[in-house]
Amino acid sequence: MNNEKLMEIVGFVKVSPYRTKTLKFLGEGLKMPSEVAKHLDIRTSHASNVLSSLKKQGLVICINEKVKKGRLYQNTDLAKEVLKYLE
Repeated sequence: MNNEKLMEIVGFVKVSPYRTKTLKFLGEGLKMPSEVAKHLDIRTSHASNVLSSLKKQGLVICINEKVKKGRLYQNTDLAKEVLKYLE
């Protein structure tokens, strides 16, 4: 990935404190949307929307997509690269 595209993604994350905090929280390991919501003090539906937007950018993946409840998310390698610019 070229540096310009990477900086676009960094900006996408930095513009939202929820995206930034979610990526940092997922850096600690696998998390469910309810755990993200509790950590950010927001509704689970909002946390799911944040995770969805990060997923569309290739920053997080759901490792058990087929289940209805208890979905687990983790950062991708791209997210780990982006996190270097968020500290």
